[in-house]
Amino acid sequence: MTNDMLLIGSVVLSVRGRDKGNYFTVVALVDDIVYIADGDKHKLSSPKKKNIKHVRDCGETLDGIADKFALNKKVFDSELRSALRRYGETMQKTQ
Repeated sequence: MTNDMLLIGSVVLSVRGRDKGNYFTVVALVDDIVYIADGDKHKLSSPKKKNIKHVRDCGETLDGIADKFALNKKVFDSELRSALRRYGETMQKTQ
C-alpha cells in the first residue's frame, strides 16, 4: 500500500501488532508511517504510529470526521469512537 491510497479520515484495519483486527482512522501521514486513532486506547492527542504495511485500507472515509479535519475544526475522541463503532457494526452486519 502507498500513501496515495490513504487520506486523512480514511478507515483502516490493523493487520499486525497487538491491535490487530481493530478499526482506526488515519489522522496523519508521513512517508511510510501512518498515525492512527480510535478515540479510545489511541486518542487524537496521542495517535499510534504505525507502518503503512501493517494497516489495510477499508476504502471508506468517515465523512463527518474527515470534513472536520479538513476545516481544522476540533474533533472529539467521543465523536471518533462512536463513528468507528457504527462503522464496525455495519461491517459485521454485511459479513
